[in-house]
Parts: sequence; C-alpha cells; structure tokens
Amino acid sequence: MGLRERKKEKTRLALLDAALDLFLEQGYDATTVEQIAGAVDVSPRTFFRYFPTKEHVPLWFHEQGEETMREALDSRPADEPAFTSMVHTLRAVIQDMHGTTPEDTERFLKLRKVFDANPALVGKSVARGTATERRLTEVIAGRRGVDPADPLSALIVAWAMVTMRVGFECPVEPIDLPSMVSRMEQVLELAERSLRPGWDA
Repeated sequence: MGLRERKKEKTRLALLDAALDLFLEQGYDATTVEQIAGAVDVSPRTFFRYFPTKEHVPLWFHEQGEETMREALDSRPADEPAFTSMVHTLRAVIQDMHGTTPEDTERFLKLRKVFDANPALVGKSVARGTATERRLTEVIAGRRGVDPADPLSALIVAWAMVTMRVGFECPVEPIDLPSMVSRMEQVLELAERSLRPGWDA
C-alpha cells in the first residue's frame, strides 16, 4: 500500500473498532453513526465514505471473504472440476484466517459477540451470504458453460459454502479463532471424502 491507502485503511479499522466497542457497550440499535464517527474524531460524512450504512459495519467480513473467494476462483484452471475449484477457493479464505493479526482476531471475536446479542443481525448476515453464493454460482455456471439458473451449479456452491458455516458456528467453548479455523478445515476435508468423484460434472 502507498501512504494514502495505508491512511485510509487505518481510518476504516478505527471506525470498525469504535463501532464494535460501542455495539458491545450500549447495544447495536442504540449506537448511532454520529457516535461511531465521534469516537474516531471524524465526521459522519467520513464514516459513509467507508461504510454505506451502519448495517455494513458488522457485515464487513462478508466483503473481505467474497473478494478473497472471487480472486481465488478466478485463478483456478478453467478445466478444473467445479467443486475442486470451490474447495481451493475456501482454502484461500482459511489461509487468510491463518495469517490474521492479534488485532484481527480480537475484532472477529467481538463480532461474534455482537451477533450473539443481536439475532436480527444474524438474518442480515445470512442474506448477505446468500448474495455472495448467488454471485459465485454465476461464476461456477460460467466455468461449466451452463445457464446461471442451473441447479447443479447452485448445489456445488451451496455444498462448499455450508462447510464454512459449520466451522463458523463451532460450538466448542471457549470460542477462539484457531478452533474455528481448524473446524473449517476438518469439515472441508470431510466434504471432500464424502462425495463421489465426478458428481459435479
């Protein structure tokens, strides 16, 4: 990153950290954009340069994850089996999680607490994840040379993505990022072993 990009990233993370702390301290619904911006000494207008709405703050990880998956999927060989491509795509996300900083880990765990305290946000997260799956399905369908409405393409993506959800919803206590990542890897390997080669052809 150049100096300008680093400065923008620093501001984005500061807003994210302030928002998560306020959500946990006083509740998501009670927290305003003005309060988040004020905690970082910027204007609400500056906040909206980084997050279109307050709702986008707890959904930031979807943006990161989808960008990683799209880049990984675009890099896979064109003749590779579709589910294999999706597995490599998800492993790229897991690799990113392995490389997280202590600050990233703390944000992730705070985010889990925010979702636990706000069931309505879970529904919004599911809807955002569904939008990602829809876009990935279009890519997989294109790689397979079929119509985007093809049900097998949707099944390939859904089957792959559910492994991440199982890992994310890890019931092991205490909740920590290494345990989640390990569970994601285990479930992904289980999915690979459970499927007959060529099922996605």
